[in-house]
Amino acid sequence: MTSLFQRHQLGELTLPNRVVMAPMTRVRAASGGLATPSMATYYAQRATAGLIVTEGVQPSLIGQSNPGTPGLHTEEQQASWQQVTDAVHANGGRLFAQLMHGGRVSHPDTTGTRPVGPSAVPAVGDVFTPTGPQPAPVPRALETSEVPEHARSYADAARRAVDAGFDGVELHGANGYLISQFLSSNANLRTDGYGGSVAHRIRFAVEAVSATVEAVGAARTGIRLSPGGTFWGVRETEVTELYTALLGELARLEVAYVHLEATADEEVLVALRRAWPGTLVMNPVVPMGPKQTGRSEADHWLALGADLISFGRAFIANPDLVERLRTGVPVAPVDEATYYQGGDAGYLTYPAHQYSA
Repeated sequence: MTSLFQRHQLGELTLPNRVVMAPMTRVRAASGGLATPSMATYYAQRATAGLIVTEGVQPSLIGQSNPGTPGLHTEEQQASWQQVTDAVHANGGRLFAQLMHGGRVSHPDTTGTRPVGPSAVPAVGDVFTPTGPQPAPVPRALETSEVPEHARSYADAARRAVDAGFDGVELHGANGYLISQFLSSNANLRTDGYGGSVAHRIRFAVEAVSATVEAVGAARTGIRLSPGGTFWGVRETEVTELYTALLGELARLEVAYVHLEATADEEVLVALRRAWPGTLVMNPVVPMGPKQTGRSEADHWLALGADLISFGRAFIANPDLVERLRTGVPVAPVDEATYYQGGDAGYLTYPAHQYSA
């Protein structure tokens, strides 16, 4: 059976193990969406992961979902990331930037402008704003002529990411954000070429990935998906058909990997594994749920055909997670109160285990 600690070839990168640090929003960016020295330390502390995927990075101002998140759409933002990529590479790591356009999951108090989405249908729940949670506003439905611009925003940010030293990018196509909204059958009520049928609902995702592949190359492009997920109130019909069609297009583009969340029944996810010929990253535990991914979940999915396993919350309190998994040292608990509070407490203050020689 494949071991979590075997090497894996991902495009031009040789990963020393199959442990991926999953993207996790930590809202520690400086004003203007700039990466900080603390962010460089945070990611460098976790560089023993086979691959790190950063928190969601907005590819445009209108794509910003939460206050305090970093961007990759200005020269200053691009320059600020160089300290992060340099620090991770100095510690022997590999780093992809997750590009996240929030779409309707945003607020004018955060961006200064009304959010956009495939249709004028608000997200379910409160969104974060600089003054606290507020009800999700009704987004402005994108005109057909505007949609390609938002697809290209991922490619523009990807170019900046590579120029800033990232090894590649992951498009956030999951969890109810813009790509996921287009895939949805209740957030996307369009009657043009971007809505309705399966072929039309996957079109935005395919165009965003195609533009990114053209910009930085297929070997530097991945995508994260949450089949059947219901984040922010999205719903999807024809889940297996929808994602099988999307995976077919992604295979044609030869992207580096697909990153699946366990948001559908195992039978559906195994069928999607069979439909996808490339590297599969599996995130075995549903985000925001009570359970963390552990060694048993990782081994289970490796046996089912996954190539890489992503760990989220376990990486927050365990910068040495790979070694803990290897040696059986217990995984330290995380202080959830520090997830989004800002500052270095609960960010840089978790110690590595002291291993005996």
